[in-house]
Amino acid sequence: MSDAYQPNFTLKFMRDDGNGGGFNGLRRRWWFRVLAWLALLSGIGAALVWALFLRDLPSVDALRAYEPPLPTNVRQGDGTPLRSYARERRVELSYEEYPKLLVGAFLSAEDKTFFDHGGVDYPGLIRAAWQGMTSGETPRGTSTITQQVAKNLLLTNEVSYIRKAREAILAFRIENTLSKEQILELYLNQIALGRNAFGVEAAAHAYFDRPVKDLTLPQFAYLAILPKGPSNYMPERHEARAVERRNWVLGQMLENGYVDQAQHDAAVASPLGAVPRQTPSTSPLGGYFIEEVRRQLLDKFGETEKAGPFSVYAGGLWVRTSFDPELQKAAQKALRDGLLRYDRGRGWSGPMREVPFSGDNWRSGLLNTNINLDYEDWRTAIVISKSGGAAQIGFGNGNVGTLPASGAQMPVRGEGGTAFAKLKPGDVIAVAPEGGVFALRSVPKVSGGMVVQDPHTGRILAMQGGFDATIQSFNRATQAQRQPGSTIKPIVYSAALENGMTPASIIVDGPFCVYQGAALGQKCFRNFGNMRGAGPKTMRWGIEQSRNLMTVQAANTTGMDKVVDLIQRIGVTQQKLPPYLSYALGAGDTTVMRMVNAYSILVNHGRALTPSLVDFVQDRKGKVIWPENWRACDRCNAPDWDGKPMPRPVIRSRQVLDAMSAYQMVHITEGVIQRGTATTLRELGRPIMGKTGTSSGPRDVWFVGGTPQMIGGLYIGYDTPTNLGGYAQGGTLAAPIFKQFAQKAFERLDVLPFTAPAGIRMVRIDRASGRPVYGAWPTSDPKGQVIWEAFKPESEPRRRIRRGEEEEAPKAEATKKAVRREAPRDSDFLQREDGIY
Repeated sequence: MSDAYQPNFTLKFMRDDGNGGGFNGLRRRWWFRVLAWLALLSGIGAALVWALFLRDLPSVDALRAYEPPLPTNVRQGDGTPLRSYARERRVELSYEEYPKLLVGAFLSAEDKTFFDHGGVDYPGLIRAAWQGMTSGETPRGTSTITQQVAKNLLLTNEVSYIRKAREAILAFRIENTLSKEQILELYLNQIALGRNAFGVEAAAHAYFDRPVKDLTLPQFAYLAILPKGPSNYMPERHEARAVERRNWVLGQMLENGYVDQAQHDAAVASPLGAVPRQTPSTSPLGGYFIEEVRRQLLDKFGETEKAGPFSVYAGGLWVRTSFDPELQKAAQKALRDGLLRYDRGRGWSGPMREVPFSGDNWRSGLLNTNINLDYEDWRTAIVISKSGGAAQIGFGNGNVGTLPASGAQMPVRGEGGTAFAKLKPGDVIAVAPEGGVFALRSVPKVSGGMVVQDPHTGRILAMQGGFDATIQSFNRATQAQRQPGSTIKPIVYSAALENGMTPASIIVDGPFCVYQGAALGQKCFRNFGNMRGAGPKTMRWGIEQSRNLMTVQAANTTGMDKVVDLIQRIGVTQQKLPPYLSYALGAGDTTVMRMVNAYSILVNHGRALTPSLVDFVQDRKGKVIWPENWRACDRCNAPDWDGKPMPRPVIRSRQVLDAMSAYQMVHITEGVIQRGTATTLRELGRPIMGKTGTSSGPRDVWFVGGTPQMIGGLYIGYDTPTNLGGYAQGGTLAAPIFKQFAQKAFERLDVLPFTAPAGIRMVRIDRASGRPVYGAWPTSDPKGQVIWEAFKPESEPRRRIRRGEEEEAPKAEATKKAVRREAPRDSDFLQREDGIY
């Protein structure tokens, strides 16, 4: 082939390509263009499908680990149910726990081909789509149970064709992930059925007041009609409609073979049998305690499921508290009775709430206040109308009664006139039955708080934060910052004992002034009631008689920096107070719970305690999640002794106060009960330590103290600090309240002494002078001259050698050594009396 021929061949090839060969020619083929357009449209369609239906579609894998929102259940110290915190009433059951007839009722009403389809009912979907296109409306009620699970748990309630398509896709995925039984279990536990009931078990209680396992066939059928719209079949408004729809479900059950003709006919003839709508009944006992538990759980775990898997209103927690119902009843009644005794004769305090209403809507207005008085026979009522000499009043259960003018003649506090004249419609008041009608009662304006604690564990056994938690939720036991008055003195003197003083140290009860600088000048302290000083007295006497002058003398000698350091260490305050002498007399602010805990630390030999209302928290599967280091005591609840040593908890608390100093103060404050400002408690006939307190004004009165097994404390005062009156003192107001509580609470307690730590020496001394006594013994007379006093080693007072005895002393010592006999010692007596206490 010549070189001249090659160009001609190339040109021919290019001409052939241009006439229909190669890729350009292929593009002109009709079938190629069709395929290209189809590919392009398919890609666009796939992108649209992804954007409209698949984008952001939830993962079905989440359903494997799905846990429905469950309420938190709170229990007493003995495990008895106490209260629940819930926004949705729900009880989770397994599929096996649901009766077969109930399952049949829901399948007949919602999805009779559930066990046959793969997630979507195609014939039903086509029919619904056709009806929707012909009517111009978006089809409803076309979802299978699987689709409803997808919508309820993973999608929104939007009504649209797009949502329906997403629902169908997700239903396919659910069917490929879960079994039919698992899908039904999710559905029956999650579905909303009205009356704030979510899930079938909760609905069984809401509509029939019994568990689902105890329901009858017609009741199963009624529950099965509720998913379509609970408000449409409420028995109180649409009973006839509900019965008609229920009977339709029964007919479907007969048609599907779940019941026979006789069962069907008997069920159709049955009445609906639903109970009236009611608020879940809860005991009002311990309202302040339960609310404080809720606050602590919210701080720890959060409120809703967004806060985590252990939230209070969705986590299904099981909470074991230290709540003791019997102690709570005693504390609640004692504090209420004390408040009423003080408030009696001061006139009517006014309505608890004012609720405007129109027509016959007074009942809903009253119920919305959530006030539920439970003091003796008192009841919460609302004034409906008033005319002539009587007022018509209504109650939460819908009943009405009469309040005559003669039953409301007490004067209005601070205004004059009668309470009846002041009453008006809408006033929420307290009344009590009296002679076939009702009489007005006055809720006291003065208030207070009370706490009872185990001094060895820190567990709070009872708590009352006011007259009634439904009237005012402010918890004065934990939230009210008050001046502790003289109840701070045992802490002040404990600092003195830690720094060299003894219970027999002599302190002058006399004038004491301190220069506070040019701006403040001279500050002179005084005893309560301006009582004169009694001269040199023992520390014990100063505490028993609550002498302010002796307290500031001791604090000044010890050093206020050391005093306020102990006040902080023992937990009375969170921050360290300035070293001012006024804080030694209770000028700082604290709470009842902190003061009770401080006294418990004294009884606990100076070891730190943390007040606790919650023993432990379990998740819905039973695992303890709080406290983090919680350990079960395997042998603590053994029915019989196994011969091994008794299990004892490991003590991990730190020592915040010298153990012997703590016991010395406990022993001294027993004298407050025997001879001091709280002698009213002496009648209880058992070892009790404690201290009364009265703040300046007096604005608050206190008592804190108790036995080796139980420490309690309380204060009384107005929420806005106001003078209680010159006669008000801790010994006259607070101590009698504690006594009323103790008479009931101490019945089940053994009479035990306070135990002394190792090293304490018990010495006979003269109560007035603090000098050692020989030849005489303490008696049962609380005012006896000779008493036992607790001393640290080598700190007890020694007998002085009189003049003329110096020469005889060596001879006497030699004689003792020769005879090798010792005189009887106090420790010998104490051992014979069963040890030191």
